[in-house]
Amino acid sequence: MPAPVRLVVWSDYLCPWCHLGTRRVRRLEEEFGDALAVEWRAFLLRPVPAGARPLEKFRAYTQSWLRPAAEPDAPEFRPWATDAGPPSHSVPAHLVAKAAAAVGPDAFRAMHDRLLCAYFVENRDISDTETQRALWREVGLATAAFAVAEAPATRAAVLAEHRDALEQGVNGVPALMLVGNDVPTLGAMPYETYRRWIARALRGEI
Repeated sequence: MPAPVRLVVWSDYLCPWCHLGTRRVRRLEEEFGDALAVEWRAFLLRPVPAGARPLEKFRAYTQSWLRPAAEPDAPEFRPWATDAGPPSHSVPAHLVAKAAAAVGPDAFRAMHDRLLCAYFVENRDISDTETQRALWREVGLATAAFAVAEAPATRAAVLAEHRDALEQGVNGVPALMLVGNDVPTLGAMPYETYRRWIARALRGEI
């Protein structure tokens, strides 16, 4: 069996277009199966905590989520209607995702999707530690393994992925790159565009 096509995806858990992009990548995985290997990498739209944002202003901002929600293949979105948040910055959710990845690929997949759903559908503050611990339990991961999220090495890995993305010209997400082509493409492209990339790569045309 030939080696799988490798797809690198830079994403941020606070980006509504990444919620849409994840849906499309999941469809690619379902269609191409073992012929496609996906590597998720961190990109930080908000790399450091900002000053406190008024909740009402944040609620108004989340109305912009209705743009990706209007795509025909979009996952569910709900503009903010709870009293939680706003989230402080991008790093905390990536730390939890990396800790799940240390458990295994299935754990990462579950946590990646859970973080996006918690934020964009359930309106939970995914930068809050107690919320993160609750999500960790909800996907069935061992409590002790959560400690990896608090390890300096995990933070260093997240920041290194972000720096590498910037060096490769990524300045927005989602960004996808076929390994071997090595030119990141920015933005949530239509599913059929991604599908054509993978199909051409499998035929050796890329």
